[in-house]
Amino acid sequence: MQPLVSIIMGSTSDLPVMEKAAKMLDEMEIPFEMLALSAHRTPAEVEAFAHGAKARGVRVIIAAAGMAAHLCGVIASMTSIPVIGVPINASLDGMDALLAIVQMPPGIPVATVGINAAQNAALLAVQMMATGDEALYARLEAYKGSLKEKVVKANRDLAELKYNFKTN
Repeated sequence: MQPLVSIIMGSTSDLPVMEKAAKMLDEMEIPFEMLALSAHRTPAEVEAFAHGAKARGVRVIIAAAGMAAHLCGVIASMTSIPVIGVPINASLDGMDALLAIVQMPPGIPVATVGINAAQNAALLAVQMMATGDEALYARLEAYKGSLKEKVVKANRDLAELKYNFKTN
């Protein structure tokens, strides 16, 4: 299998957050790779990765970054493959990373999800790829339908709870 999505993190300390993206891509049957690359500690490896991603068949890159948050932007500056940034709550409640990722200079966009929102990053990657893949689009629609069912079930369960002054 060739990866269609790359999940990149600065170090494995980001893995507890980024594994949510991995689980979602797994559920959607999307081949992916996970790599630890650092814009500050392994810049040559980041450059080689970014320049070689398209030739390897990668269609979307999900990059995590905390604190200085340069990884997402550095990768986006070196490839035209869409990059989705996941700000990591490593310091300042993740606001430093969020602002650094979302405030990219003109011409170097990075789609940005919420702090620690790796699952949404994976879903956004799936949505991007599903525009040209009917089978993937159907899997995405089924997943979104299951979200509705969870809420419907929650309301049925809540209706069963009994309290003296509960009205529904």
